[in-house]
Amino acid sequence: MVFGDVRIDDYYWGKVDRISPEAPVPVVQITNRENRLGGAANVALNLHALGAKPFICSVIGDDEKGQLFQDLMDELLFSNSGLISSTTRLTTVKTRIISGAHHLLRVDEETTSPLTSDEEERIIGNCVRLMDDEKIDVVVFEDYNKGVVTQRVITAVIAEAKKRNIPTSVDPKKDNFLSFKGVDLFKPNLKELQEGVKQEINKKDFATIIHAVGVMEEALQNRISLVTMSEMGVYVKEGENNKHIHAHPREILDVSGAGDTVISVAALLLAQKASPELIALVSNLAGGLVCEKVGVVPIDKQQLLNEALKYALA
Repeated sequence: MVFGDVRIDDYYWGKVDRISPEAPVPVVQITNRENRLGGAANVALNLHALGAKPFICSVIGDDEKGQLFQDLMDELLFSNSGLISSTTRLTTVKTRIISGAHHLLRVDEETTSPLTSDEEERIIGNCVRLMDDEKIDVVVFEDYNKGVVTQRVITAVIAEAKKRNIPTSVDPKKDNFLSFKGVDLFKPNLKELQEGVKQEINKKDFATIIHAVGVMEEALQNRISLVTMSEMGVYVKEGENNKHIHAHPREILDVSGAGDTVISVAALLLAQKASPELIALVSNLAGGLVCEKVGVVPIDKQQLLNEALKYALA
């Protein structure tokens, strides 16, 4: 079950061969347009690509884009039973204009205010119902700071998951960083870690990372910490055991959506009761692979397996 902020990723692909005479900006001749599921829904896409059956719990707008979002889900045969349509919110859309491998512009349409108490009640009900009606093996919280992931819902869903012995995993953002108390796996990146615990981190001094993780764990009492560090790889810690795993050489084209892929792989391995080190090793591989592609794309299962075999992880 994926709970979090969903959106539509709207892509305009084109080519640039001149500058506008009206202003010093490139003129993009559009050759293709594509709408994709994004945000927490991209986590669902990654889970689906890896062979799992995802259920999305989220709130979309009661608008044209909200209908488009549901149409995109229908195309993949995703259940929409966890979705709520709100008359007070926009469906989030991120429009990207891309030429070749270069992002030229991004335009955001969104509502970022927190859910109303009624919407919180309804989304908690949806999450509980899915946990009872479906065989949920892991819960993924995907927070993009767009207002759907509130402290009340976080606390309620974690408590309901614990009652059912369902492991919980989190891809956090700053606002709710310290709200996910008692989860099984917590996966910030370095920027989120620094902002979340208000500790200065020097990437060249690994001791500052270890200290910040200690502060985070003292506040959250989470079981496993998985910190993604871009070109520095990942750092994983459970209790007294910890390990720094270096990144593999990649031709980085686009880092968009890499965090979604990492939490998806990590969550499925968590559900399989894999060791923290294996969780870190495979999710680190997966995050690097999607950075070699332009745009937000889910992981390719066969490609991930090939990479795991290459590095003797499978």
